[in-house]
Amino acid sequence: MATTITLITGGSRGLGRNTALHVARRGGDVLLTYRSNAAEAQAVVAQIQALGRKAVALQLDTGELAGFPAFVGQVRAALADTWQRERFDYLVNNAGHGDVAPFADTTEAQFDRLLTVHLKGVFFLTQALLPLLADGGRILNFSTGLTRFAYPGYAAYAAAKAAVEVLTVYLAKELGSRGITANTVAPGAIATDFGGGAVRDNPQINQQLASITALGRVGVPDDIGSMVASLLGPANRWVNAQRIEVSGGQAI
Repeated sequence: MATTITLITGGSRGLGRNTALHVARRGGDVLLTYRSNAAEAQAVVAQIQALGRKAVALQLDTGELAGFPAFVGQVRAALADTWQRERFDYLVNNAGHGDVAPFADTTEAQFDRLLTVHLKGVFFLTQALLPLLADGGRILNFSTGLTRFAYPGYAAYAAAKAAVEVLTVYLAKELGSRGITANTVAPGAIATDFGGGAVRDNPQINQQLASITALGRVGVPDDIGSMVASLLGPANRWVNAQRIEVSGGQAI
């Protein structure tokens, strides 16, 4: 069986980095993107290579749609140079940011940036990469548990992610003729640097979220990366058009 290549946006840190490492541990190669920290991205590449897998890091701001055509060209060149292939197998749309503000105080600029990065960017980057995505491939979009339960300050962020969940169903429907599946993974509260690291670094927030989670703790990156890598594996080929929450039973 040929080695799979997974393209992971925002793969230099947080859940993207963890996903990239789990994919590599399962025998896959990785194309990862980073927005600004090239050294951080190259450190992930080195970790993947230490696992005996191939990896390439490319710069991409998913909120700057004008850069997508050039990025697609870079992906095409990386596939040819590193793998002698024309297509990759799996696309993980993970890149994003948090911007917390009460509904009454959310600015148009905050709203526009969240929608651009988390919805418009996902929509048009996926569209741009379709010619390079192999038939029988998979698309996995990151959402959030906040589309099911509400937590003050995340109205715009959650609205963007809810739209991604609907988009994912349409991708599954329209790309099914090519054998491509599309699913959404919705993490609950995870201890990362996301949103300024509030869940990870603020004991009060951490404990409050743990108290409303059935398993009695917040998540850690390995809870998500391992699940995503598993979902990309052959055992899950029939999972399609689903929203899969990975939250330890938060707010149930």
